[in-house]
Amino acid sequence: MAVGAIVMKDGHVLLARRGKEPSYGLWSVPGGAVRLGEGLKPAAQREIREECGIEIDVADVVEVVERMVRDAGGRIQYHYIIVDYLASWVSGDLAPSSDVLEARWVPPEEFPRYQMTTGTAEVVHRILAAGKRAGVI
Repeated sequence: MAVGAIVMKDGHVLLARRGKEPSYGLWSVPGGAVRLGEGLKPAAQREIREECGIEIDVADVVEVVERMVRDAGGRIQYHYIIVDYLASWVSGDLAPSSDVLEARWVPPEEFPRYQMTTGTAEVVHRILAAGKRAGVI
């Protein structure tokens, strides 16, 4: 089980460039594995703190994503269930860890400039549109 956070700050979304497999070098929303006995929201806060050096306020679950990554032979190499939360920046400056090559605040209209993991841009755009309709964003 893994968590991710779509973190908002001043209309920008936090993107992290992955520093390890799967999807090394691609941009995504930050997150990672939930530890045994750890709650999902605390896991999201911890992952963002560890990967990006910032504190966040975690709101609601906005997406549950199943990702299967296959090797060259078509065998499943990674299989993740990821619970994505909407979150907002609280404090801190971006300070990427060794798990992250880079982290940036990116306006959604600039997403096409970034090579992202499969489905990331679509999920974020869908969530932002729903949040705007509901008056949450």
